[in-house]
Amino acid sequence: MLPYDSFLAMKYTLPKSERLHAEKSIKELFERGSSFFLYPFKVLFWVDEELEGRPNQVLFSVSKKKIKKATERNYIKRRLREAYRLNKALFPSEGVLLGVIFVGGSKLSFGELEPKMRQVLQRLPIELSKIIKQNDSKN
Repeated sequence: MLPYDSFLAMKYTLPKSERLHAEKSIKELFERGSSFFLYPFKVLFWVDEELEGRPNQVLFSVSKKKIKKATERNYIKRRLREAYRLNKALFPSEGVLLGVIFVGGSKLSFGELEPKMRQVLQRLPIELSKIIKQNDSKN
């Protein structure tokens, strides 16, 4: 658990500066990023040196092929944003581009999505450290 003081100081918001919307950054994430799969998500991530010192940026996507109705896709994206917003303190890195792609086949409730999002955010530092170790061994 977080200390009480940091719990009060943390902002539970998701401003535009923390949302990944620049086409160049999205393209870089999909071309250069690493990924892992944690059902019902495929998670893409990329550490961008240019964004060092800035907050993480996140992108949420739901497959049109799996979820046909736009209202259901929007429902899932709203739940994903909410789960991320409430649990983003679990992943304190800076300068990370993050893509969360929902690949599940059915509409899930917030109660089902939030624990999975927590697992994703807890696993990300482990995956990032693996990438950093691989890059260090290459150099």
